[in-house]
Amino acid sequence: MKFEDLLLETGGFGRFQILILSILCLPRINLPMNFLLHNFLAATPSHHCAIPHQEAFVNLTMEEVLLISIPREPDGTFRSCEMFLQPQFHLLFNSSLQPENNSIIQHCKHGWVYDHSQFTSTISTQWDLVCERRGLNQATATFFFIGVTIGAVVFGYLSDRFGRKAMLLLSLLCSAVFGMLSAASISYSMLAITRTLTGVALSGVSLIVLPLGMEWVDTQHRTFSGILTSTFWSIGNMLLAMVAYLVREWHWLLVAVTGPCLLSFVCLWWVPESARWLIANSKVKQAHRHLLRCARMNGRKDFVEDTPLIMYAQRTVLQKMATDKKPGESYSYISLFRTPVLRKISLCSGSVWFGVAFSYYGMSMNLTGFGLNMYLSQFLFGIIEIPAKMMMYVLVNRVGRRQSQAWTLILTGLCIGANVVIPKSFTSLRSVIAIMGKGLSEAAFTTVFLYTSELYPTVLRQNGMGYTCFMARIGGALAPLVFLLDEVWRSLPEVTYCGVAVCCGSVAFLLPETLNMRLPEGIEDIE
Repeated sequence: MKFEDLLLETGGFGRFQILILSILCLPRINLPMNFLLHNFLAATPSHHCAIPHQEAFVNLTMEEVLLISIPREPDGTFRSCEMFLQPQFHLLFNSSLQPENNSIIQHCKHGWVYDHSQFTSTISTQWDLVCERRGLNQATATFFFIGVTIGAVVFGYLSDRFGRKAMLLLSLLCSAVFGMLSAASISYSMLAITRTLTGVALSGVSLIVLPLGMEWVDTQHRTFSGILTSTFWSIGNMLLAMVAYLVREWHWLLVAVTGPCLLSFVCLWWVPESARWLIANSKVKQAHRHLLRCARMNGRKDFVEDTPLIMYAQRTVLQKMATDKKPGESYSYISLFRTPVLRKISLCSGSVWFGVAFSYYGMSMNLTGFGLNMYLSQFLFGIIEIPAKMMMYVLVNRVGRRQSQAWTLILTGLCIGANVVIPKSFTSLRSVIAIMGKGLSEAAFTTVFLYTSELYPTVLRQNGMGYTCFMARIGGALAPLVFLLDEVWRSLPEVTYCGVAVCCGSVAFLLPETLNMRLPEGIEDIE
Protein backbone atom coordinates (compact mmCIF):
# COMPACT_ATOMS: atom_id res chain seq x y z
CA MET A 1 0.00 0.00 0.00
CA LYS A 2 1.26 3.48 -0.93
CA PHE A 3 0.75 6.60 1.16
CA GLU A 4 -1.77 8.00 -1.37
CA ASP A 5 -3.98 4.94 -0.80
CA LEU A 6 -3.86 5.48 2.95
CA LEU A 7 -4.59 9.19 2.50
CA LEU A 8 -7.72 8.35 0.50
CA GLU A 9 -8.92 6.19 3.40
CA THR A 10 -8.67 9.21 5.71
CA GLY A 11 -10.81 11.34 3.42
CA GLY A 12 -8.43 12.32 0.61
CA PHE A 13 -9.04 16.06 0.35
CA GLY A 14 -11.37 17.29 3.08
CA ARG A 15 -11.70 19.88 5.83
CA PHE A 16 -8.37 18.81 7.36
CA GLN A 17 -6.44 19.57 4.16
CA ILE A 18 -8.35 22.82 3.53
CA LEU A 19 -7.52 24.07 7.02
CA ILE A 20 -3.83 23.17 6.65
CA LEU A 21 -3.56 24.93 3.29
CA SER A 22 -5.39 28.00 4.64
CA ILE A 23 -2.96 28.36 7.55
CA LEU A 24 0.07 27.80 5.30
CA CYS A 25 -1.14 30.63 3.07
CA LEU A 26 -0.41 33.17 5.83
CA PRO A 27 3.40 32.90 5.61
CA ARG A 28 3.07 32.63 1.83
CA ILE A 29 1.52 36.13 1.72
CA ASN A 30 4.41 37.50 3.75
CA LEU A 31 7.16 36.18 1.47
CA PRO A 32 6.86 38.61 -1.50
CA MET A 33 6.49 41.51 0.93
CA ASN A 34 10.06 40.73 2.00
CA PHE A 35 11.54 39.35 -1.22
CA LEU A 36 10.46 42.39 -3.28
CA LEU A 37 10.84 44.95 -0.50
CA HIS A 38 14.03 46.29 -2.10
CA ASN A 39 11.92 48.16 -4.68
CA PHE A 40 10.72 50.54 -1.95
CA LEU A 41 13.29 50.08 0.81
CA ALA A 42 16.13 51.17 -1.48
CA ALA A 43 14.22 53.43 -3.89
CA THR A 44 16.30 56.34 -5.11
CA PRO A 45 14.32 59.61 -5.48
CA SER A 46 15.47 62.38 -7.80
CA HIS A 47 18.44 64.22 -6.30
CA HIS A 48 21.16 66.74 -7.00
CA CYS A 49 24.35 67.95 -5.36
CA ALA A 50 23.98 69.98 -2.18
CA ILE A 51 25.13 73.56 -2.84
CA PRO A 52 26.93 75.43 -0.03
CA HIS A 53 25.50 78.86 0.76
CA GLN A 54 27.31 81.91 -0.67
CA GLU A 55 26.72 85.62 -0.19
CA ALA A 56 26.25 85.97 -3.95
CA PHE A 57 23.13 83.80 -3.73
CA VAL A 58 21.21 86.11 -1.37
CA ASN A 59 18.98 87.64 -4.04
CA LEU A 60 18.57 84.49 -6.15
CA THR A 61 15.72 82.00 -6.12
CA MET A 62 16.45 78.31 -5.55
CA GLU A 63 15.82 77.61 -9.25
CA GLU A 64 18.41 80.23 -10.19
CA VAL A 65 20.94 78.84 -7.71
CA LEU A 66 20.53 75.38 -9.25
CA LEU A 67 20.84 76.87 -12.74
CA ILE A 68 24.27 78.40 -12.08
CA SER A 69 25.58 75.60 -9.85
CA ILE A 70 24.61 72.34 -11.54
CA PRO A 71 25.07 71.33 -15.20
CA ARG A 72 22.11 70.02 -17.15
CA GLU A 73 21.48 66.85 -19.13
CA PRO A 74 20.57 67.13 -22.84
CA ASP A 75 16.88 66.76 -21.88
CA GLY A 76 17.09 69.81 -19.59
CA THR A 77 17.09 68.03 -16.22
CA PHE A 78 19.78 68.77 -13.64
CA ARG A 79 22.57 66.19 -13.31
CA SER A 80 22.40 64.05 -10.20
CA CYS A 81 26.10 63.52 -9.52
CA GLU A 82 27.95 66.62 -10.73
CA MET A 83 28.22 70.34 -10.02
CA PHE A 84 30.23 73.33 -11.28
CA LEU A 85 33.52 74.17 -9.57
CA GLN A 86 32.39 77.80 -9.49
CA PRO A 87 28.92 79.35 -10.03
CA GLN A 88 28.28 80.08 -13.72
CA PHE A 89 26.46 83.42 -13.41
CA HIS A 90 26.30 83.93 -17.17
CA LEU A 91 23.69 81.14 -17.33
CA LEU A 92 21.22 83.51 -15.67
CA PHE A 93 21.06 85.44 -18.96
CA ASN A 94 21.13 82.47 -21.34
CA SER A 95 20.60 79.06 -19.74
CA SER A 96 20.94 77.27 -23.10
CA LEU A 97 24.70 78.04 -23.21
CA GLN A 98 25.73 75.00 -21.20
CA PRO A 99 29.53 74.88 -20.73
CA GLU A 100 31.24 72.18 -22.80
CA ASN A 101 34.47 72.32 -20.80
CA ASN A 102 34.44 69.38 -18.37
CA SER A 103 37.35 70.85 -16.40
CA ILE A 104 34.93 73.20 -14.62
CA ILE A 105 32.73 70.28 -13.50
CA GLN A 106 33.31 68.16 -10.38
CA HIS A 107 31.56 65.38 -8.47
CA CYS A 108 29.34 66.32 -5.54
CA LYS A 109 31.49 67.47 -2.59
CA HIS A 110 28.87 68.45 -0.02
CA GLY A 111 26.38 65.60 -0.16
CA TRP A 112 23.02 65.53 -1.92
CA VAL A 113 19.56 67.05 -1.71
CA TYR A 114 16.69 64.60 -2.27
CA ASP A 115 13.12 65.00 -3.44
CA HIS A 116 10.99 63.84 -0.49
CA SER A 117 7.62 64.19 -2.24
CA GLN A 118 7.35 60.42 -2.78
CA PHE A 119 9.46 58.95 0.04
CA THR A 120 10.02 60.34 3.52
CA SER A 121 13.24 58.33 3.66
CA THR A 122 14.84 55.26 2.11
CA ILE A 123 18.19 53.62 2.72
CA SER A 124 19.45 55.55 -0.34
CA THR A 125 18.70 58.89 1.29
CA GLN A 126 19.74 57.69 4.76
CA TRP A 127 23.30 56.75 3.74
CA ASP A 128 23.68 58.56 0.37
CA LEU A 129 23.76 55.34 -1.69
CA VAL A 130 23.80 57.23 -4.99
CA CYS A 131 26.26 58.06 -7.76
CA GLU A 132 29.61 56.42 -6.89
CA ARG A 133 27.90 54.43 -4.09
CA ARG A 134 25.02 53.29 -6.30
CA GLY A 135 26.48 49.77 -6.33
CA LEU A 136 26.02 49.49 -2.55
CA ASN A 137 22.33 50.26 -3.00
CA GLN A 138 21.85 47.38 -5.47
CA ALA A 139 24.07 45.19 -3.30
CA THR A 140 21.48 45.39 -0.50
CA ALA A 141 19.19 43.12 -2.52
CA THR A 142 22.14 40.87 -3.36
CA PHE A 143 23.05 40.51 0.34
CA PHE A 144 19.45 39.50 1.07
CA PHE A 145 19.45 36.86 -1.67
CA ILE A 146 22.86 35.57 -0.61
CA GLY A 147 21.20 34.94 2.74
CA VAL A 148 18.30 33.22 1.00
CA THR A 149 20.80 31.10 -0.92
CA ILE A 150 22.55 29.98 2.28
CA GLY A 151 19.20 29.37 3.94
CA ALA A 152 18.06 27.12 1.09
CA VAL A 153 20.98 24.77 1.75
CA VAL A 154 20.68 24.91 5.54
CA PHE A 155 16.90 24.51 5.85
CA GLY A 156 16.71 22.02 3.00
CA TYR A 157 18.94 19.66 4.97
CA LEU A 158 17.50 20.45 8.40
CA SER A 159 13.87 19.97 7.36
CA ASP A 160 14.67 16.51 5.95
CA ARG A 161 16.66 15.72 9.11
CA PHE A 162 14.45 17.18 11.86
CA GLY A 163 11.06 17.61 10.21
CA ARG A 164 9.11 20.21 8.25
CA LYS A 165 7.10 21.83 11.04
CA ALA A 166 9.90 22.42 13.54
CA MET A 167 12.11 24.09 10.93
CA LEU A 168 9.21 26.18 9.60
CA LEU A 169 8.51 27.54 13.10
CA LEU A 170 12.21 28.22 13.65
CA SER A 171 12.54 30.08 10.35
CA LEU A 172 9.47 32.26 11.11
CA LEU A 173 10.77 33.16 14.56
CA CYS A 174 14.22 34.06 13.20
CA SER A 175 12.61 36.07 10.37
CA ALA A 176 10.73 38.19 12.90
CA VAL A 177 13.81 38.77 15.08
CA PHE A 178 16.21 39.69 12.25
CA GLY A 179 13.54 41.75 10.48
CA MET A 180 13.06 43.92 13.55
CA LEU A 181 16.83 44.26 13.94
CA SER A 182 17.00 45.43 10.30
CA ALA A 183 14.44 48.13 11.08
CA ALA A 184 16.60 49.30 13.99
CA SER A 185 19.81 49.49 11.91
CA ILE A 186 22.02 52.47 12.70
CA SER A 187 24.55 51.89 9.89
CA TYR A 188 24.68 50.44 6.40
CA SER A 189 26.88 47.58 7.63
CA MET A 190 24.33 46.62 10.29
CA LEU A 191 21.53 46.71 7.71
CA ALA A 192 23.51 44.55 5.26
CA ILE A 193 24.21 41.91 7.96
CA THR A 194 20.67 41.79 9.35
CA ARG A 195 19.08 41.69 5.88
CA THR A 196 21.38 38.78 4.99
CA LEU A 197 20.30 36.92 8.14
CA THR A 198 16.65 37.74 7.39
CA GLY A 199 17.16 36.16 3.97
CA VAL A 200 18.56 33.00 5.58
CA ALA A 201 15.50 32.71 7.85
CA LEU A 202 12.90 33.52 5.20
CA SER A 203 14.44 30.93 2.89
CA GLY A 204 13.21 28.27 5.31
CA VAL A 205 9.65 29.60 5.02
CA SER A 206 9.83 29.68 1.22
CA LEU A 207 11.31 26.20 1.08
CA ILE A 208 9.03 24.35 3.49
CA VAL A 209 5.53 25.85 3.11
CA LEU A 210 4.63 24.30 -0.25
CA PRO A 211 6.00 20.75 0.32
CA LEU A 212 4.43 20.57 3.80
CA GLY A 213 1.02 21.29 2.30
CA MET A 214 1.59 19.05 -0.73
CA GLU A 215 2.56 16.06 1.41
CA TRP A 216 -0.89 16.10 3.04
CA VAL A 217 -2.77 16.22 -0.30
CA ASP A 218 -3.81 13.34 -2.56
CA THR A 219 -2.68 13.05 -6.18
CA GLN A 220 -5.97 14.33 -7.63
CA HIS A 221 -5.84 17.65 -5.74
CA ARG A 222 -2.08 18.20 -5.82
CA THR A 223 -2.12 20.70 -8.69
CA PHE A 224 -5.05 22.61 -7.21
CA SER A 225 -3.45 22.93 -3.79
CA GLY A 226 -0.06 23.93 -5.24
CA ILE A 227 -1.51 26.70 -7.37
CA LEU A 228 -3.92 27.84 -4.63
CA THR A 229 -1.01 28.25 -2.22
CA SER A 230 1.06 30.14 -4.78
CA THR A 231 -1.85 32.52 -5.48
CA PHE A 232 -1.27 34.03 -2.06
CA TRP A 233 2.19 35.10 -3.24
CA SER A 234 0.39 37.37 -5.72
CA ILE A 235 -1.85 38.70 -2.95
CA GLY A 236 1.32 39.51 -1.01
CA ASN A 237 2.60 41.36 -4.07
CA MET A 238 -0.47 43.58 -4.13
CA LEU A 239 -0.38 44.10 -0.36
CA LEU A 240 3.24 45.23 -0.63
CA ALA A 241 2.20 47.99 -3.04
CA MET A 242 -0.50 49.18 -0.63
CA VAL A 243 1.69 48.96 2.50
CA ALA A 244 4.56 50.79 0.77
CA TYR A 245 2.13 53.47 -0.43
CA LEU A 246 0.91 54.05 3.13
CA VAL A 247 4.30 53.75 4.89
CA ARG A 248 6.91 56.01 3.25
CA GLU A 249 9.60 55.76 5.96
CA TRP A 250 11.94 52.78 5.54
CA HIS A 251 12.28 51.86 9.24
CA TRP A 252 8.52 51.54 9.72
CA LEU A 253 8.11 49.84 6.36
CA LEU A 254 10.41 47.06 7.58
CA VAL A 255 8.39 46.76 10.77
CA ALA A 256 5.14 46.58 8.76
CA VAL A 257 6.30 43.67 6.58
CA THR A 258 8.02 41.80 9.43
CA GLY A 259 5.12 41.85 11.91
CA PRO A 260 2.99 39.22 10.08
CA CYS A 261 5.75 36.62 10.70
CA LEU A 262 4.71 36.56 14.35
CA LEU A 263 1.07 35.96 13.41
CA SER A 264 2.09 33.08 11.16
CA PHE A 265 4.26 31.64 13.94
CA VAL A 266 1.26 31.51 16.30
CA CYS A 267 -1.15 30.03 13.72
CA LEU A 268 1.27 27.33 12.55
CA TRP A 269 1.30 25.60 15.95
CA TRP A 270 -1.92 23.87 14.84
CA VAL A 271 -0.45 22.47 11.60
CA PRO A 272 0.74 18.85 12.04
CA GLU A 273 4.06 17.45 10.92
CA SER A 274 4.08 15.77 7.51
CA ALA A 275 2.90 12.16 7.90
CA ARG A 276 4.95 11.25 4.83
CA TRP A 277 8.11 12.51 6.53
CA LEU A 278 7.23 10.75 9.78
CA ILE A 279 6.71 7.44 7.99
CA ALA A 280 9.88 7.89 5.91
CA ASN A 281 11.77 8.40 9.18
CA SER A 282 10.11 5.43 10.96
CA LYS A 283 8.12 7.61 13.39
CA VAL A 284 5.05 5.43 12.96
CA LYS A 285 3.18 6.31 16.18
CA GLN A 286 3.25 10.04 15.48
CA ALA A 287 2.20 9.50 11.87
CA HIS A 288 -0.69 7.30 13.00
CA ARG A 289 -1.84 9.94 15.48
CA HIS A 290 -1.90 12.66 12.80
CA LEU A 291 -3.69 10.39 10.32
CA LEU A 292 -6.37 9.63 12.91
CA ARG A 293 -6.78 13.36 13.45
CA CYS A 294 -7.09 13.83 9.68
CA ALA A 295 -9.72 11.08 9.35
CA ARG A 296 -11.67 12.42 12.33
CA MET A 297 -11.89 15.94 10.90
CA ASN A 298 -12.74 14.59 7.42
CA GLY A 299 -15.60 12.52 8.89
CA ARG A 300 -14.12 9.07 8.13
CA LYS A 301 -15.46 7.22 11.17
CA ASP A 302 -14.48 3.81 9.78
CA PHE A 303 -10.78 4.80 9.99
CA VAL A 304 -10.95 6.15 13.54
CA GLU A 305 -12.64 3.15 15.21
CA ASP A 306 -10.73 2.71 18.44
CA THR A 307 -10.56 -1.09 18.59
CA PRO A 308 -7.23 -2.80 19.36
CA LEU A 309 -7.39 -4.94 16.21
CA ILE A 310 -7.95 -2.00 13.85
CA MET A 311 -5.30 0.10 15.59
CA TYR A 312 -2.79 -2.74 15.30
CA ALA A 313 -3.59 -3.31 11.62
CA GLN A 314 -3.19 0.38 10.80
CA ARG A 315 0.18 0.63 12.54
CA THR A 316 1.35 -2.55 10.85
CA VAL A 317 0.55 -1.01 7.45
CA LEU A 318 2.41 2.18 8.40
CA GLN A 319 5.39 0.15 9.59
CA LYS A 320 5.58 -1.61 6.22
CA MET A 321 5.38 1.74 4.44
CA ALA A 322 8.25 3.15 6.46
CA THR A 323 11.22 3.68 4.17
CA ASP A 324 13.76 0.87 4.47
CA LYS A 325 17.23 2.16 5.22
CA LYS A 326 20.50 0.33 5.45
CA PRO A 327 22.25 0.59 8.81
CA GLY A 328 24.01 3.93 9.01
CA GLU A 329 22.60 5.11 5.67
CA SER A 330 21.65 8.78 5.47
CA TYR A 331 20.64 11.15 2.71
CA SER A 332 22.31 14.44 1.85
CA TYR A 333 22.76 16.78 -1.10
CA ILE A 334 25.37 14.40 -2.51
CA SER A 335 22.59 11.80 -2.85
CA LEU A 336 21.00 14.03 -5.51
CA PHE A 337 23.90 13.25 -7.87
CA ARG A 338 24.72 9.60 -7.05
CA THR A 339 22.32 7.88 -9.45
CA PRO A 340 22.01 8.69 -13.19
CA VAL A 341 18.33 9.66 -13.47
CA LEU A 342 18.38 11.69 -10.26
CA ARG A 343 21.61 13.37 -11.39
CA LYS A 344 20.02 14.45 -14.67
CA ILE A 345 16.92 15.74 -12.85
CA SER A 346 19.06 17.71 -10.40
CA LEU A 347 21.25 19.35 -13.07
CA CYS A 348 18.32 20.29 -15.30
CA SER A 349 15.98 21.45 -12.54
CA GLY A 350 18.78 23.55 -11.02
CA SER A 351 19.27 25.31 -14.37
CA VAL A 352 15.53 25.92 -14.74
CA TRP A 353 15.25 27.36 -11.23
CA PHE A 354 18.18 29.70 -11.90
CA GLY A 355 16.54 30.99 -15.09
CA VAL A 356 13.11 31.38 -13.50
CA ALA A 357 14.39 33.40 -10.53
CA PHE A 358 16.87 35.44 -12.58
CA SER A 359 14.20 36.64 -15.04
CA TYR A 360 11.46 37.01 -12.40
CA TYR A 361 13.47 39.27 -10.11
CA GLY A 362 14.98 41.07 -13.08
CA MET A 363 11.47 42.16 -14.09
CA SER A 364 10.14 42.64 -10.56
CA MET A 365 12.94 45.04 -9.57
CA ASN A 366 12.53 47.28 -12.61
CA LEU A 367 9.26 48.96 -11.63
CA THR A 368 10.17 52.37 -13.07
CA GLY A 369 11.34 51.10 -16.45
CA PHE A 370 7.95 50.91 -18.17
CA GLY A 371 6.52 54.41 -17.77
CA LEU A 372 4.12 53.66 -14.88
CA ASN A 373 3.99 54.85 -11.27
CA MET A 374 6.03 52.35 -9.20
CA TYR A 375 3.17 51.65 -6.77
CA LEU A 376 0.80 51.04 -9.68
CA SER A 377 3.40 48.85 -11.42
CA GLN A 378 3.84 46.73 -8.27
CA PHE A 379 0.05 46.37 -7.89
CA LEU A 380 -0.50 45.49 -11.57
CA PHE A 381 2.38 43.01 -11.47
CA GLY A 382 0.59 41.32 -8.57
CA ILE A 383 -2.83 41.31 -10.26
CA ILE A 384 -1.56 39.86 -13.55
CA GLU A 385 -0.07 36.92 -11.66
CA ILE A 386 -3.49 35.63 -10.57
CA PRO A 387 -4.92 34.96 -14.07
CA ALA A 388 -1.48 33.58 -14.99
CA LYS A 389 -1.83 31.04 -12.18
CA MET A 390 -5.38 30.17 -13.25
CA MET A 391 -4.08 29.61 -16.77
CA MET A 392 -1.37 27.32 -15.40
CA TYR A 393 -3.94 25.27 -13.48
CA VAL A 394 -5.47 24.33 -16.83
CA LEU A 395 -2.21 23.98 -18.76
CA VAL A 396 -0.28 21.77 -16.33
CA ASN A 397 -3.23 19.34 -16.27
CA ARG A 398 -3.80 19.41 -20.04
CA VAL A 399 -0.36 19.72 -21.68
CA GLY A 400 1.71 18.58 -18.67
CA ARG A 401 4.31 20.07 -16.36
CA ARG A 402 7.28 19.86 -18.72
CA GLN A 403 5.79 21.72 -21.69
CA SER A 404 4.21 24.33 -19.41
CA GLN A 405 7.49 24.95 -17.62
CA ALA A 406 9.55 25.26 -20.78
CA TRP A 407 7.24 27.55 -22.76
CA THR A 408 6.34 29.96 -19.96
CA LEU A 409 10.03 30.61 -19.29
CA ILE A 410 10.92 30.93 -22.99
CA LEU A 411 8.03 33.35 -23.62
CA THR A 412 9.10 35.38 -20.57
CA GLY A 413 12.49 35.88 -22.17
CA LEU A 414 10.92 36.85 -25.50
CA CYS A 415 8.76 39.51 -23.79
CA ILE A 416 11.83 40.98 -22.12
CA GLY A 417 13.66 40.94 -25.46
CA ALA A 418 10.72 42.61 -27.22
CA ASN A 419 11.00 45.65 -24.96
CA VAL A 420 14.63 46.05 -26.00
CA VAL A 421 13.62 46.77 -29.60
CA ILE A 422 10.36 48.69 -28.92
CA PRO A 423 11.13 52.46 -28.78
CA LYS A 424 10.77 54.23 -25.41
CA SER A 425 8.11 56.51 -26.90
CA PHE A 426 5.68 53.57 -27.19
CA THR A 427 4.98 53.68 -23.45
CA SER A 428 1.62 51.90 -23.53
CA LEU A 429 2.88 49.05 -25.72
CA ARG A 430 5.99 48.60 -23.55
CA SER A 431 3.81 48.49 -20.43
CA VAL A 432 1.51 45.85 -21.93
CA ILE A 433 4.46 43.69 -23.01
CA ALA A 434 6.07 44.08 -19.57
CA ILE A 435 2.87 43.06 -17.76
CA MET A 436 2.48 40.05 -20.07
CA GLY A 437 6.09 39.07 -19.41
CA LYS A 438 5.57 39.44 -15.65
CA GLY A 439 2.50 37.19 -15.85
CA LEU A 440 4.42 34.55 -17.79
CA SER A 441 7.34 34.83 -15.38
CA GLU A 442 5.04 34.17 -12.42
CA ALA A 443 3.45 31.27 -14.35
CA ALA A 444 6.94 29.78 -14.73
CA PHE A 445 7.60 30.26 -11.01
CA THR A 446 4.27 28.66 -10.06
CA THR A 447 4.97 25.66 -12.26
CA VAL A 448 8.54 25.13 -11.08
CA PHE A 449 7.48 24.90 -7.41
CA LEU A 450 4.80 22.32 -8.22
CA TYR A 451 6.97 20.45 -10.73
CA THR A 452 10.04 20.18 -8.49
CA SER A 453 8.06 18.89 -5.49
CA GLU A 454 6.88 16.04 -7.74
CA LEU A 455 10.30 15.21 -9.21
CA TYR A 456 12.11 14.27 -6.00
CA PRO A 457 11.34 11.31 -3.68
CA THR A 458 10.09 11.88 -0.12
CA VAL A 459 13.43 10.90 1.44
CA LEU A 460 15.17 13.62 -0.61
CA ARG A 461 12.37 16.06 -1.36
CA GLN A 462 13.52 18.83 0.95
CA ASN A 463 17.15 18.29 -0.04
CA GLY A 464 16.03 18.60 -3.67
CA MET A 465 13.98 21.70 -2.93
CA GLY A 466 16.91 23.11 -0.96
CA TYR A 467 19.31 22.55 -3.84
CA THR A 468 16.98 24.02 -6.48
CA CYS A 469 16.15 26.98 -4.24
CA PHE A 470 19.90 27.47 -3.80
CA MET A 471 20.22 27.75 -7.58
CA ALA A 472 17.23 30.09 -7.72
CA ARG A 473 18.67 32.38 -5.08
CA ILE A 474 21.94 32.63 -6.96
CA GLY A 475 19.81 33.91 -9.84
CA GLY A 476 17.96 36.24 -7.47
CA ALA A 477 21.25 37.55 -6.03
CA LEU A 478 22.72 38.26 -9.47
CA ALA A 479 19.54 39.83 -10.92
CA PRO A 480 19.83 43.28 -9.20
CA LEU A 481 23.56 43.53 -9.99
CA VAL A 482 22.86 43.06 -13.70
CA PHE A 483 21.19 46.50 -13.69
CA LEU A 484 24.67 47.99 -13.24
CA LEU A 485 25.57 46.73 -16.74
CA ASP A 486 23.57 49.65 -18.21
CA GLU A 487 26.78 51.67 -17.87
CA VAL A 488 28.32 49.39 -20.53
CA TRP A 489 25.29 49.38 -22.84
CA ARG A 490 21.86 50.70 -21.87
CA SER A 491 20.02 47.58 -23.09
CA LEU A 492 22.57 45.01 -21.85
CA PRO A 493 20.60 44.11 -18.66
CA GLU A 494 17.44 43.29 -20.65
CA VAL A 495 19.40 41.32 -23.25
CA THR A 496 21.01 39.30 -20.44
CA TYR A 497 17.65 38.52 -18.78
CA CYS A 498 16.20 37.53 -22.16
CA GLY A 499 19.06 35.19 -23.12
CA VAL A 500 19.18 33.40 -19.76
CA ALA A 501 15.38 32.86 -19.70
CA VAL A 502 15.28 31.37 -23.21
CA CYS A 503 18.27 29.06 -22.61
CA CYS A 504 17.07 27.80 -19.22
CA GLY A 505 13.55 27.34 -20.54
CA SER A 506 14.91 25.07 -23.26
CA VAL A 507 16.61 22.89 -20.61
CA ALA A 508 13.17 22.09 -19.11
CA PHE A 509 12.42 19.88 -22.14
CA LEU A 510 14.98 17.40 -20.75
CA LEU A 511 13.04 16.77 -17.52
CA PRO A 512 10.59 13.85 -17.09
CA GLU A 513 6.82 14.40 -17.08
CA THR A 514 5.05 13.99 -13.69
CA LEU A 515 1.41 14.58 -14.65
CA ASN A 516 -0.89 12.13 -12.78
CA MET A 517 2.11 10.28 -11.33
CA ARG A 518 2.33 9.20 -7.69
CA LEU A 519 4.81 11.11 -5.54
CA PRO A 520 7.95 8.95 -5.39
CA GLU A 521 8.84 7.73 -1.90
CA GLY A 522 12.38 6.39 -2.35
CA ILE A 523 15.27 6.76 -4.80
CA GLU A 524 14.39 3.41 -6.38
CA ASP A 525 11.03 4.91 -7.47
CA ILE A 526 12.96 7.55 -9.47
CA GLU A 527 15.49 5.18 -11.02
